[in-house]
Amino acid sequence: MYGPPPPSSEHVNRRKLPADMVRSRVPAKILGVIPARYASSRFPGKALARLDSRTMLEHVYERVSMARYLSNVVIATDDERILDEARRFGALAKMTREDHLSGSDRVAEVASAFPDAELVVNIQGDEPLIDPNAIDAAILPLLDDPEIPMGTLKKRIEDPREVSDPNVVKVVTDHFGNAIYFSRSPIPYTRDDTAAAYFKHTGLYVYRREFLLGYSDMPVGPLEKAEKLEQLRALENGFVIRVVETDYESMGVDTPADLERVQMMLRAARQAVRNA
Repeated sequence: MYGPPPPSSEHVNRRKLPADMVRSRVPAKILGVIPARYASSRFPGKALARLDSRTMLEHVYERVSMARYLSNVVIATDDERILDEARRFGALAKMTREDHLSGSDRVAEVASAFPDAELVVNIQGDEPLIDPNAIDAAILPLLDDPEIPMGTLKKRIEDPREVSDPNVVKVVTDHFGNAIYFSRSPIPYTRDDTAAAYFKHTGLYVYRREFLLGYSDMPVGPLEKAEKLEQLRALENGFVIRVVETDYESMGVDTPADLERVQMMLRAARQAVRNA
């Protein structure tokens, strides 16, 4: 039922497709949703933190809007301050309930108001340097194969310290690019000196709309409870997650120190452009 992904779904962010091919394959509506909460244990109000003259939220929205496959982008929030900021810079924004247990639940509430959206992309609201090509890369397999209910991304780990870091989620996949397991532990485990490639999971998800709307009703299994990884719910309930390898290095902002690091990267990039 689920075969190997077509060649176009592998490393799609590294090459371009003809414009007529893209138009012929993209469904009428692909909705991008950016969940943005004000509350955060380590960095309250981070969505409104400033990066130069703009808020982090505006940076994220601008980058996401550059993805060529998205038909619409909406910011989902439970806070009036974030809603007001989104509207200030012209973004479409929706208020959601405050009692959602996860970002996917918040995204599902927004998706329920867009019945013509065939695919829904859940994009983290704390990655101001997100690569628009990575978003397109995650979308492509679901355009190619209507049987795939969910997709996401992985990147080869280059820093050995990340392999044992429980905050870096690892993923292993089969020969067809489908997820076998996600874990906070190093996977695969190597018993001897055999070289192994490790991949970290990038928390961007693409869902078929009906699959997303039913996601919160699926039973929560022991693996999800143990690892505290919501994506394991799909695997424990027998669903496929297609994982596309990308070069995109996720840079989330969880603390003020993370924000300062991103600020320095933005300044360095601007300086490089001026010196070119």
